[in-house]
Amino acid sequence: MPEDDAFTESDFDPPPHLMSPEDPAEYDAWFREKVEAALADPTPGIPHEEVMKKMQAIIDRHKNKS
Repeated sequence: MPEDDAFTESDFDPPPHLMSPEDPAEYDAWFREKVEAALADPTPGIPHEEVMKKMQAIIDRHKNKS
């Protein structure tokens, strides 16, 4: 049930121009920007147990594809 996922695979991917480790400084800047934006986000956090439940569902679904 992808509609139940809190995350998509692309949420964990850097932008295409940063996919290569050729410029670690650019990747570091991108990563730091994402972390700072997440820390500054005023919306309520998601409880750890809820995140783990959703992540386990994603993992199980991918295991069942093979």
